[in-house]
Amino acid sequence: MSKVIEQKKQVVSEIAEKLRDSQSTILVDYRGLDVAEVTELRSQLREAGVEFKVYKNTMTRRAVEEAELTDLNDVLVGPTAIAFSKDDVVAPAKVLNNFAKEHEALEIKGGVVEGSVASLEQIKELADLPNYEGMLSMLLSVLQAPVRNFAYATKAVAEQKEEQGA
Repeated sequence: MSKVIEQKKQVVSEIAEKLRDSQSTILVDYRGLDVAEVTELRSQLREAGVEFKVYKNTMTRRAVEEAELTDLNDVLVGPTAIAFSKDDVVAPAKVLNNFAKEHEALEIKGGVVEGSVASLEQIKELADLPNYEGMLSMLLSVLQAPVRNFAYATKAVAEQKEEQGA
């Protein structure tokens, strides 16, 4: 009997550790998805570097208490799967939100973003953000613009002086 309790305690501490270590964690209700759809979802999440697991709600509740995220207890009703992302804040929200648009059976319940409980609206806003590479690309284009404009201005002045001298 105590061996079973030890295993459960280990699972609870594993979930709590993942909640603390993740950049973002999204909880979903996957009721109504067939095996092929769940497999497709897992594949998309894996490609994005997101871990997707199903735990018993009682274990998750205890882990939520341990991680001091008790506001999540309200969403821990019915079948719940959890997507953990250690590296990318946007990835799980983006993949799950896009998948939910195509498959109405998937319902985003709530989540944790950088250590604090996030509302559904915040998760949807997060899903609309570009991923890390997209944000980096935007930043680089913003940084390049002044240099590019200076180069165009210099070229225009040079061409103007060339025309005046010719």
